[in-house]
Amino acid sequence: MGNSKSGAVSKEILEDLKLHTKFTETEIAQWYENFKKQCPEGRISKEEFQSIYSRFFPESDAQTYAQHVFRSFDTNADGTLDFKEYIIALHMTSTGKTTSKLEWAFSLFDVDKNGYITKSEVKEICTAIFKLIPKDELAALAEDENTAEKRANKLWNVFEKGDNDRVAEGEFIQGVLDNEDALRLIQYTPAK
Repeated sequence: MGNSKSGAVSKEILEDLKLHTKFTETEIAQWYENFKKQCPEGRISKEEFQSIYSRFFPESDAQTYAQHVFRSFDTNADGTLDFKEYIIALHMTSTGKTTSKLEWAFSLFDVDKNGYITKSEVKEICTAIFKLIPKDELAALAEDENTAEKRANKLWNVFEKGDNDRVAEGEFIQGVLDNEDALRLIQYTPAK
């Protein structure tokens, strides 16, 4: 059988994606065909990604958040997303287990990629999330999270850390799993 269904997907990438995602060989081959149509050169630049991402939030400023999402997906830090990075990102954010999604969320908040999250990184991501929220939804936010800074403070308080402390990945995941507010605060779900 080999690569017969996978078109131009290399056997190594195909096997790796089958092992690390819930996608079948046929699904991966279909994703690859679509990816190659959209990105004939086989890579998505940060600018292309931001443009695509912004379409999901037409009423908002998604540029900053899209930059952070792109950074978290660009695992080899080459400034582009290849097919493998794209599929793993798709898997983690759509079909992955809650802990996998939280591992990705940690990488999103770990702006400097040092393996820890600081309060300033939480504020930076909360500010980017806040830009996703349309103005008409801002008024409906609770008083203690109606600004990016308040939202960051509320999220940071979940971890019971001082302003200059830092949070490791395991602490982040457990803290969010143990607190429904935290799970809501690390993301934006459109009201519509």
